[in-house]
Order: sequence, then C-alpha cells, then structure tokens
Amino acid sequence: MSILELRHLRKSFGKTEVLKDINLTMEKGQVLTLIGSSGSGKTTLLRCLNFLETPDSGEIIVNGENLLTGNASEKELRRKRLHFGLVFQSFNLFPQYTALQNVMLAKQLMAKEKPDYASNKKAINEAIEYQAHELLKKMGLADRENNYPHQLSGGQCQRVAIARALALEPDILCFDEPTSALDPELTGEVLKVIKGLAETDTTMIIVTHEMSFAHDVSDIVVFMDNGYIVEQGAPSEVMDNPKEERTRKFLSHY
Repeated sequence: MSILELRHLRKSFGKTEVLKDINLTMEKGQVLTLIGSSGSGKTTLLRCLNFLETPDSGEIIVNGENLLTGNASEKELRRKRLHFGLVFQSFNLFPQYTALQNVMLAKQLMAKEKPDYASNKKAINEAIEYQAHELLKKMGLADRENNYPHQLSGGQCQRVAIARALALEPDILCFDEPTSALDPELTGEVLKVIKGLAETDTTMIIVTHEMSFAHDVSDIVVFMDNGYIVEQGAPSEVMDNPKEERTRKFLSHY
C-alpha cells in the first residue's frame, strides 16, 4: 500500500485556480521533490497536505485513509496534521524558548490532552525531554540545546526546526524551500542533514530550487507549472531527459 496518494486535488483562491487536478503516489521511505517556478503551486500543495489550507476537492490518502472527509473539528484537524511534519523556510521557532524547549513544546501540549497525563506527568515529560536531547544530538546541536534562536545561526535554527518536526514522528516530513533563507555557506549544512535523513529511509516531500541536491536525493521528481503536474518520474527521467518543453525550459536556467 502507498503511504500517500493524491487524487484529483484542486485548490483555488477566489477565481485563481492554484492547484489543478493533482495526482501523485509515493511509497514509504521515498523522497519526492517538487520543482518549478515560484507561483507554480508547490507551496500551496504542501500547505494543503498539512491542512494549513483546505483543498476544494479531491482526496489525500495516507496509509489507506482518506483525510479529506467532511467538515473536521479543530481536534480532528490536529490529528490529520500529525501525519505530516512541516519545516518552513523561515524556521518559525519561538524566540522566547531555547532550542530544547522548541523541540519539546508541541509534544508536551499533545501529552496534556491524554487521559493518563496527570498521573504520569513526570515520566511523560522525562521521555519527551530525552527524545528532544537525542534529536538535537542527531542534528549536531547537542552543545546548543540551551541557546535561544537569536543565539543560533540560520543553519542551526533550521536544524532545530527539523528536530521539532521529527519530534512528532510524522509519516511524511515536508520541507518548504528549507535553504532559501540561508546564506550559501549555511545551505550545505542543512542539505547534509536532509540527505542523512534520506539515507535512513525517512519519507519526505521537499520543495527546493537546489537542483543538484534534488537530483542526488530524490526517488521521484515532480515538475509543476501553473498549478499542474507537468512531468513526474525518477531524476534520470525528469531532470536528465525531460519529455516536456516546459520542463526543459525551466531546467535550462540551472
């Protein structure tokens, strides 16, 4: 069974149709990269997957369950969002919390909703803190966990953001241009972390303009233009031997 299947997904803002009949499938452990010009619909697609936007029609099927069914309550929306972790291009860390606290926060808030929280509060919080320590160590930030975001470089902030997304153990980790806000010398350290995640079979969807990185790390490359999926397939097909003129024109700029 595919981990993710999108069927006939559509999204408009007013009279502007931003996503037009989007269909794609990916398997557990794959890396799918979305490429295309700004305004082609890539970020809107990620926001629909994470239920930050609601598609107008279609299906989002994760592990066989269609998540687009009826009007969901806020609690139900939170449950659906847990299938996806999202790393934003601008980090979105809470400035008043340390790196460790940023990674722990969402898991702590979720734990408080569990019926056994009051009776197991100490053990639950210790487990959450241990996980956060381990994730920051994995990101190469064990010596920065008590630093606040303003004390970290952009690359370090983005690695904290990746650890925060991983803390909720999503089925699919999504990146929205994770290096676009970084200086070139910091871009490499974040791409190295993402590449490391790919090598451990983390299922990921990545929006990026880093074409050589997309070629190296992807199992599937999806080229979008004007709200459509124009071409999709292995990097050797889409990037090395594109069939569509629009794909060739886009790639000629890189």
